Amino acid sequence: MKIACVIPAFNEEKSISQTIEQVKDLVDLIVVVDDKSSDNTKKILNSINEQKLKKIYHPINLGQGAALQTGNEYCLKNGFDVIIHFDADGQFLASDINKMIKPIINEGYDLVIGSRFLGIESNIPSFKKNIIMPMAKIFNILFFGIKTSDPQNGFRAMSKETALRIKIENDRMAHCTEILAKAFKYKLKIKEVPIKVIYHEFGQKFSGGLKIIKDLILKKISG
Repeated sequence: MKIACVIPAFNEEKSISQTIEQVKDLVDLIVVVDDKSSDNTKKILNSINEQKLKKIYHPINLGQGAALQTGNEYCLKNGFDVIIHFDADGQFLASDINKMIKPIINEGYDLVIGSRFLGIESNIPSFKKNIIMPMAKIFNILFFGIKTSDPQNGFRAMSKETALRIKIENDRMAHCTEILAKAFKYKLKIKEVPIKVIYHEFGQKFSGGLKIIKDLILKKISG
């Protein structure tokens, strides 16, 4: 099976090289989608000579959801069987990739979601852990019928069939809920896998969660 890892990048000059280096030996191709960074991310990407790296540049900033959809479309056009979504900022561990893709390859799952709340401890900021996450879980249950231990996790793996079926329409951060909502709507086979997340910055604000809710309300999740 051909495995691809899609990495959306916006102003990730400090971490993008290291992230690519950590991931490259675990997949067949890394697709980095630079979402019109205003720092040196593009310059750094252009300097990397890696055979397993595909670089895609958005002409304007479209948002993380749009960058992921761009990456998905490239992977689907080029015959990849499993697509991983992985952040560029160094929060996720590349060593967790294998256990994210195994349920798809060996057990027939359609979508695998990483979870910070299944026994592997992450240094989650207390406000995020005790306020934002519980509220997000309640919101997901009430409005979309989504019941997962982690309501907002960007580390996921999906089969090509899932990527074909789930088109990401929420361009920005609300895509996490959108993907889950569509997966539940289509009755896909979903598994959560415990992962570790390392927080280098502790800055998610309450307003960020409200922005996600606003995006979900203003842009209806459709099939």
